[in-house]
This record gives sequence, structure tokens and C-alpha cells, in this order.
Amino acid sequence: MRYTELGRTGMKISHLSFGASSLGSVFRETNEKESFEAVEAAIEGGINFIDVSPYYGHYKAETVLGKALRNIPREKYFLSTKVGRYGKDGVNTWDYSARRVTDSVYKSMERLGVEYIDLINVHDIEFQAGLPGGLQKVVDETLPALVELREKGVVGHVGITDLQLENLKWVVEHCKEGTVESILNFCHYTLNDDALADYLDFFEQRGIGIVNASPLSMGLLSQRGVPAWHPAPKALVEACQKAAEYCKAKGYLIEKLAVQYSVSNPRIASTLFSSANPDNVRRNILWANEEPNWDLVKEVKDIIGDQLRVTWANS
Repeated sequence: MRYTELGRTGMKISHLSFGASSLGSVFRETNEKESFEAVEAAIEGGINFIDVSPYYGHYKAETVLGKALRNIPREKYFLSTKVGRYGKDGVNTWDYSARRVTDSVYKSMERLGVEYIDLINVHDIEFQAGLPGGLQKVVDETLPALVELREKGVVGHVGITDLQLENLKWVVEHCKEGTVESILNFCHYTLNDDALADYLDFFEQRGIGIVNASPLSMGLLSQRGVPAWHPAPKALVEACQKAAEYCKAKGYLIEKLAVQYSVSNPRIASTLFSSANPDNVRRNILWANEEPNWDLVKEVKDIIGDQLRVTWANS
């Protein structure tokens, strides 16, 4: 396992990290025993960075993770959770106000059974972009509340997360230097989309650590394919399916290639994946510690790109 400092935080985190969203049964119904074993497998495999959110499973993921961590020494892991996205009784909610995010941190610590959170993130800032105050509220209210907790020693570091890279860049540009110490972006350093690469210089120049997530692009890069709710256009889904079939014919799972590609860039501190299956955790760790087949990487990228160009030309 390779360990890289996350920006200037001093946290040296594993290049593959564990996302605990699956523990909230967000992809399938899970049980606590299997979830506990998945967390233990991650730690035993050298993973030392765990990410979660109160939103995942509407507090279930944090609760289950907290139970799983009871028998794991605190020095074995860095813990990251989030504020801003919540839910209750199946209804999603958003609240980026200073009062709510401050209260959220303390409630997360109770569920997780810890007295200190290493990294606190503002979760998916794009949702605040559509609320009164827009992204400026993240700059003027949400982040200052978290910085205050950082100064009190309640949290160690402050970050932001989003799918939209331009939102992350905008917030960094408009807040005080040193406020944002890390960013988390998903689905943008994968075999089918490496847009994150275009932003590496921007974040690095400001000492901001970079975390990538979802190496399988939320199921696009898998034999199983995407869930019904996946936002990808039909053309991209079909292109990725064609790439998966090509990899299978070559005797190389596209999931394996996808994980290996996503963790291959040393400028990205870590890549998050999520699974409540301990066997899948061990498999991903094994894959992440191997060099990818770079010829196959190029072939897969070409297949996806060519398929999309044909589709666009015929539309």
C-alpha cells in the first residue's frame, strides 16, 4: 500500500481508501456482521482512511461504522465525515447553515463513537448552489463554522466535496486561503472520464489535497452495469458495456482495470471505493497494489471514445 500526504494536512493516507456508504445499505440491503468484517478487512489490508456521511442510509452508515470501529485502535485510521446532506424516513434534506453543520459534527461523533474527526467535509456543495445564498453561503457561513471547530480542536481539517469540479474551484477561489485543505471529487478520474486531471495544478498550487472516488464510475465500469437511477446518457452506458465485454474477452475484468487506473496517479492522494462485502474489499486492495495493463487501458479508452463518436455522428 502506498501512503501519500493529503495536501498539507500531515495525514499520510493510503492510495486506496474505504468509503462507508455501502454500510448504509445504499446499494443493497446489508447486515452488520458482514459490514464489520468489511471494515476489518480494509484496516488489515493497509487502508487507513475511512470516509462516511450522515446522508448515507440516513445516518445508518455512520451508526454501523461506529460499531465496527469499537474494536479497532484509533491510531489505525483517519476518519472523514460530512455535513450539509441529511435525510429522514426516506426523504432527503439539505442544510448548510452554520448552526446545523456545527450540530451535525457533534452528532456524527456520537454515532461514530469518537471524540475527534480528522477531516470534516461540506457534502456535495452543488446542492447549496440551488438554495438561497448559493455557493456564497458555503464560503460565508458553512466553511467558517467548520474552521471554528478546527480551531477548537474538534476536527482536524476541513474539506469540500462535489461532482462538479467547477464548483470546487469556485469555492476555493472565493474563500480565505487555508480554509479548504482538501477536495473530494467522484467519477472524474476513471477510464471513461479523467476531467479531474485538468484541475490538479489548480489544487496543488494551493496546497489542497485531492481525493478521488468511485473508480467504477457508479457502475458504468462493471460487468453488472449501471443501476436504473444512473444519470449517464444511454450512449455512454453502451460504450462502457462494450468496453467491459472487450476486457472480459481479454481475460481481464474491467473492474480490476478501473480500480488500477484510478489509483495510478501519484498526484491524487487516494481513491475511495465502497463495499460491505469483505471479499470485495480484499480483492480491491489486491488489485490496487498491482500495476495496470497500460496497453489495455489505452484500448479501453479508445473503445469508449470511438463508440461515443460514432453515436454522436449518427445522431
